[in-house]
Amino acid sequence: MPLNIPDQLPAIDVLQSENIFVIDETRAAHQDIRPLRIVILNLMPVKITTETDLLRLLSNTPLQIEIDFLRIKDHEHRHTPAEHMKAFYKTFDQIKNKKYDGMIITGAPVEHLQFEEVTYWNEMKEIMDWSVTHSQSTLFICWASQAGLYHFYGIPKYPLEKKISGVFRHQVSDDKMPIFRGFDDEYHVPHSRYTEIRASDISKVPELEIISASDESGVNMVVAKKGRQFFITGHHEYSRETLDTEYKRDTAKKLPVDVPAHYYPDNNPKNKPVMKWRSAANLLFANWLNYYVYQETPYNPDEIS
Repeated sequence: MPLNIPDQLPAIDVLQSENIFVIDETRAAHQDIRPLRIVILNLMPVKITTETDLLRLLSNTPLQIEIDFLRIKDHEHRHTPAEHMKAFYKTFDQIKNKKYDGMIITGAPVEHLQFEEVTYWNEMKEIMDWSVTHSQSTLFICWASQAGLYHFYGIPKYPLEKKISGVFRHQVSDDKMPIFRGFDDEYHVPHSRYTEIRASDISKVPELEIISASDESGVNMVVAKKGRQFFITGHHEYSRETLDTEYKRDTAKKLPVDVPAHYYPDNNPKNKPVMKWRSAANLLFANWLNYYVYQETPYNPDEIS
């Protein structure tokens, strides 16, 4: 089944070139199907890239999905054309009376700041509180996962001595959980961050459960409210080249970063990166949509509470 996304969104051409079935809103309007409603709060600077990465994964199910993109109000978006933001993004005021089957909140390059120092922290808190009663299940990714764990459960983040970057092996706590259906015993996830959350803090909160972790990169996935909240520290959505782009950007700025671990053959940045997380990423998003959104949400999304 297709992914239903706004007419003329740049991601359409990229996804169709990858043989991913998408239809635009005009065509979808003529189909008598109740699509899932997903809202994506995109906090990443290069929004078009993040849109494409997430839509690529959301498309890999037999479900028709209707996407809304959400932005922070009055925030300057220097890396994305204003015309794009105006055409495809809504503000919280425009969607706050609407309910969604699922929500995704992305990472943001604000790790060096305390949460309260982030210029849009008050709106971020309002949106996160709103998600509890207006989304059947919410995925918090990277910085958003740290923000959500801090806001809802008081879990702090800690600065790392140096940036953690690379593709790391992970293990799951319970392979019978629906979110891990079809996963191998070990799976890979890209990470790219300067801060961490710690298992010792999470273990003190009865409402939280660590369900995926790595010996090298630490906690990866935490679940709460029986799957209504997933906090993910890694970037399952990254494309093959994302870590490469980030590494070359950082080295061009002469930042003290290491070569991304377990990413380039022979650890040589001149070599093409190996893509070894695609299948797990597709399974993760498909399982989330199927078992925690589609099978749990009421037919009338206005009944979500």
